[in-house]
Amino acid sequence: MTDATDRLSVTFGALADPTRRAILARLTRGDSSVSALAAPFD
Repeated sequence: MTDATDRLSVTFGALADPTRRAILARLTRGDSSVSALAAPFD
């Protein structure tokens, strides 16, 4: 694998996690503190 392919694999692997996708979706709406981001998952 090339370095670019390795990075894509890591990126898509991270996006496969529903919690990470939810955090990213929340951040698209604006800045948020870590505790506000984590609250729905506690």
